[in-house]
Amino acid sequence: MNRSISIVTAIILFQLSSFVQYVAAQKIGERTFHFKDTARNRPVITEVWYPTTDALIQKPGGNYPFIHIPTVRNGTVPGRKFPLILISHGTGGGRMTLEWLVDKLVQRGFIVAAVDHYGNTYDNKIAEDFIEAWRRPLDISYALTALLKDTTFGARIDTARIGAAGFSIGGYTVIALAGGELDLDAIQAYFNTASGKKEAAIPEFPNLMGSVDSNAVVKSFKNSPPLKDSRIKAFFAICPAIGQGFTKKSQFATIHNPLYIVGAQSDSIAPVKTNALHYHDLINGSKLTVIEGKVGHYVFLNEATDEVKKQAPFIFTDDPSVNRQEVHERVGQLAVDFFMDNLK
Repeated sequence: MNRSISIVTAIILFQLSSFVQYVAAQKIGERTFHFKDTARNRPVITEVWYPTTDALIQKPGGNYPFIHIPTVRNGTVPGRKFPLILISHGTGGGRMTLEWLVDKLVQRGFIVAAVDHYGNTYDNKIAEDFIEAWRRPLDISYALTALLKDTTFGARIDTARIGAAGFSIGGYTVIALAGGELDLDAIQAYFNTASGKKEAAIPEFPNLMGSVDSNAVVKSFKNSPPLKDSRIKAFFAICPAIGQGFTKKSQFATIHNPLYIVGAQSDSIAPVKTNALHYHDLINGSKLTVIEGKVGHYVFLNEATDEVKKQAPFIFTDDPSVNRQEVHERVGQLAVDFFMDNLK
């Protein structure tokens, strides 16, 4: 082939590829719900993304911190039913921090809803809410109930096809929703060891363990209600944390639905041995993938803009051998395949 023709062909293919990506971007609608769980006096802000046929009228402003596909704010929801995936963010994160996963799921026909776990977000840090992880599954369940009652989304969600995904402490959250029952004595004993103290020293909240009333935390856990949500049929846990709160297979006796676990070989925040692999060894029928290489914990957060990378390099900059986008592509495809196979 003539070299000039090859160049022209390459340019055309690139333009077509860009056009396909742009068209795909127009097909994601987005809405924000300010739910309030009055029984617990707790806000449950929920972001919902969904397929839409509306065109993208304008792109978001230039200050958005993450690289993502532009969405249609309050776009039309098509008049048919869709499977739903609920998402739980990591410690000190927020409902927008796994948007890379949201994009991949919505483009394959899912509605996705992510919540802010009150007191455990980057802009609202309350020590007790960082420790009392049992509150998080209740947030997810409340958001699910509220969406099913919503005049628009209630009729668009296929209640037979509901899944949940979570990262870090959000990974624990979805395991608890699946039926995992934490042993408070076991996790306390682990956090009293050298390895446990290191794992408890999270960068999102320095001196966290010294900032809480331990007696109140113990009482809170012992008074917590059952967390399993039988409406959710499939679970995807990325780098799940607090694995040492589980020591016996009997703690997972009520898990009967598919559960997929992803770990990172070089995770120093939720090490594979004491978390992802540990969960997998105890949960019958679970599947496990460990991303090899120098892949750390925070690789599973969104790709950030250059300015944000400069502000938070520890979280948004990876080892030179790691391509965050490629990790997202791989894990996103694992999640899509898992949910499509198990939410039929």
